[in-house]
Amino acid sequence: MASNILIEIVTAIVRFLLNPVVYIAILLAIFLGYSRVKQERKYFNRRIVWGWTELIGQWKHGWLYALIISIISVIGGLTVPEAFLVVLLVVSATALVFFFINALSPIYTMGLATLAVWGMYTYDWSFSWWKISFEGMDLLNGAIVTITILTGLGVIAEGMLIRRVAKTVTSPRVEKTKRGMQAIIYRTRKLWVLPILFVIPGGAIPAYFPYWPHFTIEGTTFAFVLFPLVIGFSKKTRKHVPVMQLPKIGRSVLWLGQLIIVGGLAAYFEPIIGFITLAIGVCIRLVISIYYALQDKTDVYAVAPSTKGAIIAAVLPDSPAEKMGLLVGECIQKVNGLPVYTESELYEALQINAAHCRLEVLDRNNEIRLTQHVIYSNDHYRIGLLLAEQRDL
Repeated sequence: MASNILIEIVTAIVRFLLNPVVYIAILLAIFLGYSRVKQERKYFNRRIVWGWTELIGQWKHGWLYALIISIISVIGGLTVPEAFLVVLLVVSATALVFFFINALSPIYTMGLATLAVWGMYTYDWSFSWWKISFEGMDLLNGAIVTITILTGLGVIAEGMLIRRVAKTVTSPRVEKTKRGMQAIIYRTRKLWVLPILFVIPGGAIPAYFPYWPHFTIEGTTFAFVLFPLVIGFSKKTRKHVPVMQLPKIGRSVLWLGQLIIVGGLAAYFEPIIGFITLAIGVCIRLVISIYYALQDKTDVYAVAPSTKGAIIAAVLPDSPAEKMGLLVGECIQKVNGLPVYTESELYEALQINAAHCRLEVLDRNNEIRLTQHVIYSNDHYRIGLLLAEQRDL
């Protein structure tokens, strides 16, 4: 049986590579990186991070969560109907093609797939294309329990990714305020692909693909499907810097995922609770999005030009500014004893004593701190800071 399972896993990987959602997500990640770099060059004449960062992060940051969910799915025997995965694929592909990034929360995509499968069963709908045909399924016979638990695990992964990863790449852009001044807003757009090993009833797939490997445990046939669960997140922030606000959103989503899992476990005793849990989960996720969106419907900006000094709009990775511990939203008041307000004044002050460059910084708590770092004479213009100042756009 071990050899059959190994063959099944290898085959699942091959099928995963043939899934169109994988390549749509890859193309969209490339586009997100390209558009971000183009925007940064438009407003600041340079890019902040590499244009392929979105594509690399799409696979780099989600694999651990995918592995944990897959292990829980396989060991726990959390089988899902094949119709559910087909509908989930269609929903995910549609959201990707139409650029509905925020619609790619697992509670939305998996909740909608659940509703569709239930509707097909209730109204006796079926679908056929080429050699593939599927129909709805009575989810109250146990499938709603596993779907709800897997949805909760997906939402937990979403919350962790938002909390830990989303803040790492946030792109600043210049925006005109209602008073005609300029300020900085930040856009975060992320796509993560989680290759999750789902277990489905093994007798279903061979009906369409006779050579699909499957295995039998205690007389029951199962098959593995390595499915790309796509998670998307998009957010604009004005009132707070992203590093302060995005972790709060992540924690809210994380709590929602735990609530969904509790509902899934309760559905074991009363299946209808699973449907109620998914419906409530969709509503709560919408409330989370709306709540944090309303916070930014304001003319108050966390990063804007100030008479106190030079406000940091972005810090380039691996730069002297990063090594000095400078943060977005902080105010540089003096460089080598000279007050600074613009980028040109900053670099002129740096040339006075680059070997022992001293900065007086007003941090986010309005407390003064001093920092210093060696800036080589040929590299003074690459300290790695983008400032909030009036620009010709």
